Amino acid sequence: MKKIYDVVIIGAGPAGVFAAVELTKDLPKAKSPSILLVEQGQDISCRKRDSLMAGWGGSGAYSDGKLILSTEVGGWLSEYMPHKELTALIDYVDGLYTEFGGAAERYGDKPAKTAPIKRAATMAELTLLPVVVRHLGTDICLTVLKNLRKYLDKKIDVITDIAVEEILLKDHQATGVRLADGREIHAGTVIAAPGRAGAKWLAAEAARLGLTVGINPVDLGVRVEVPAPVMEPLTNDLYEAKLLYRSKQFEDMVRTFCVNPYGEVTTERYQGNIITVNGHSYADRRTANTNFALLVSTTFTTPFKEPIAYGEYIARLANLLGEGIIVQRLGDLMRGRRSTADRIARSTVRPTLPSATPGDLSFVLPYRYISDILEMLAAMDKIAPGVNSRNTLLYGVEVKFYSQRLKLDGGMRTEVKNLYAIGDGAGITRGLIQASAAGVIAARAITGNT
Repeated sequence: MKKIYDVVIIGAGPAGVFAAVELTKDLPKAKSPSILLVEQGQDISCRKRDSLMAGWGGSGAYSDGKLILSTEVGGWLSEYMPHKELTALIDYVDGLYTEFGGAAERYGDKPAKTAPIKRAATMAELTLLPVVVRHLGTDICLTVLKNLRKYLDKKIDVITDIAVEEILLKDHQATGVRLADGREIHAGTVIAAPGRAGAKWLAAEAARLGLTVGINPVDLGVRVEVPAPVMEPLTNDLYEAKLLYRSKQFEDMVRTFCVNPYGEVTTERYQGNIITVNGHSYADRRTANTNFALLVSTTFTTPFKEPIAYGEYIARLANLLGEGIIVQRLGDLMRGRRSTADRIARSTVRPTLPSATPGDLSFVLPYRYISDILEMLAAMDKIAPGVNSRNTLLYGVEVKFYSQRLKLDGGMRTEVKNLYAIGDGAGITRGLIQASAAGVIAARAITGNT
């Protein structure tokens, strides 16, 4: 007789993992709902750095481990519940991270120190978003994930290294999943939490199942690397300064993202061998540099419906011209010339990603994006002098592949009965905290503990 689970969870990123934790918390396995978690990538004990997107922990496993404790940054959950409830939920999820080994210093929660920075940003035509950040570091982030895996091992069943091929349906109701090897697993409830690595799959499933979807913005830009002291006016008290800028020429929104004080520029590989740039920092070791992304947010209108394909196109172009990641001195970009190995060597900033190829980002990013980024750097230089230096290094490209957003209710339910969709793959979050919170929301909706 085939086993029928109460819940099947697709994806072991933060959304899926925290859904499982919430469904089983404070319950012995004998009294917990029967749960199967299916992950297409490797388990945490086998996962390696070259598999950045799939595997236990999802795309956040090798991230900088920043918990953005904000209702307005890191996703769109504020559209699904009142502000007060979401604030309490974020505090709850932050407590779970701490419980599983993520205790770390918090930044941005001292108004007396952040007020002068906010004023200076305003004078520079920048908007500083007030956020509290708990920085775990890549090393502690992995420790938390291992602790979560150990906890859930006693509560649920886990299958790794195999993808879910499709969600099973009967009478417009989810009844389980079919795996890539043909096995069918039946369940009363299905939670789709495929993460960024499974965004395309979920979009295809949504089309097959007739689910309503919307198009999220495309975020494209570069990763900026400067000497760490240049950013200290912002990072000492804020750690991650969330700055917004409306460009003068095109009136586009430009924002900082993923600031890594004393960190390293890294790469991440998407399906289809697309290489993009990223960054992280550790809790227990430092470099001489700080890096951060500058992203231009663009919302496309009909008939365009393929933001992920557009981002992939730009990333592939960079990979074609740079055989991977391109690095360019800001001074060379402003002078209209490509960087060479000799010009990079003359820079006062030593690149922390030495494998990047010196080149010219203006052959990759459209003029509009280049113009927006140069304006933003000039504005930032007013509050962090030295950011707009000729020696500043720009790596490209950085792309955030936000998924198509599924139509959901306040409990993360889709239009198909007993099918829930959560996390970055569902297009409703874009960070560890809100992705994890989405998992908690779905779990509470399933158990009725809302």
